[in-house]
Amino acid sequence: MPAPNNRFAFFNGAIVPIEQATVSVMTNALNYGTGCFEGIRGYWVPEEEQLLVFHLRAHMERLRRSCHILYMHLPYSVDELCAICIELLRREGFREDVYIRPLVYKSDPAIAVQMNGLTDAFTLFAVGFGQYLANPTVRACIASWRRIDDNMIPSRAKACGAYLNSALAKTEALLNGYDEAIVLGSDGQVSEASAANLFIVRGGALITPPLTSDVLEGITRQVVVQLARDELGLSVVERPIDRTELYVADEAFFCGTGVEIKPIVEIDRRAIGNGQVGPIGSALARRYAQVVRGQVPAYRPWCTPVYEK
Repeated sequence: MPAPNNRFAFFNGAIVPIEQATVSVMTNALNYGTGCFEGIRGYWVPEEEQLLVFHLRAHMERLRRSCHILYMHLPYSVDELCAICIELLRREGFREDVYIRPLVYKSDPAIAVQMNGLTDAFTLFAVGFGQYLANPTVRACIASWRRIDDNMIPSRAKACGAYLNSALAKTEALLNGYDEAIVLGSDGQVSEASAANLFIVRGGALITPPLTSDVLEGITRQVVVQLARDELGLSVVERPIDRTELYVADEAFFCGTGVEIKPIVEIDRRAIGNGQVGPIGSALARRYAQVVRGQVPAYRPWCTPVYEK
């Protein structure tokens, strides 16, 4: 992992040097995972001398929903959260792609296994960021770890503690020589990757597990659905997917803010399709790359510029 290249964070209500944005080892969130977060990307567009943040408002709206589910109070409106993010990025002066992390957490130095009666704090930082998965294509495996379900830790809340489930699945995949893990739900149906949604292609239709399969309500997932329908004229179906259906798919790919759109060429040592990047996944990846960099006028409102002109 590259060394962080950021200088500031929003912490305790102000933008401060990153060295001052620290918490106690007794912080409740550090000890129990009592927090929630977002992952947001910004894309540097050199021909415009501009940094564009993709779907900023949608991410901040989802952060507020996560807080509501988890008995957390976020003391800023969505507009204020967006303004804080833009101001921090301006202070940083990034001229590269970035990853932005807003975080709400229980800040008390308290030995307390609960969500109520504790103080909520908000922080935000950003770092220069390239590819989440280094390889252009992905070899994946089915994890032995099952996905936590909605009555355990809800997937539609990006809860900090829930990502131990993701970390165990991803670690298992890496130790076994794969790039990524696919987790199954408690019903044995396909859920998602360790930190990304999943799509397959069969018979020219795009298929993805429904939200009731304990998947994150992915913002990139919804973008893919819209691009597939509006740009490629594809049928998009949300339905349960069996494990073995992955093996006989014509194409498969992951999508998410971090991973963007990444084709899967192998699952459990079985080639997907012909083992090469498929035409639908390739077309969606190209269009997505254009959209996030503001090159498609119809979707330009999804991109928030950072620097004033």
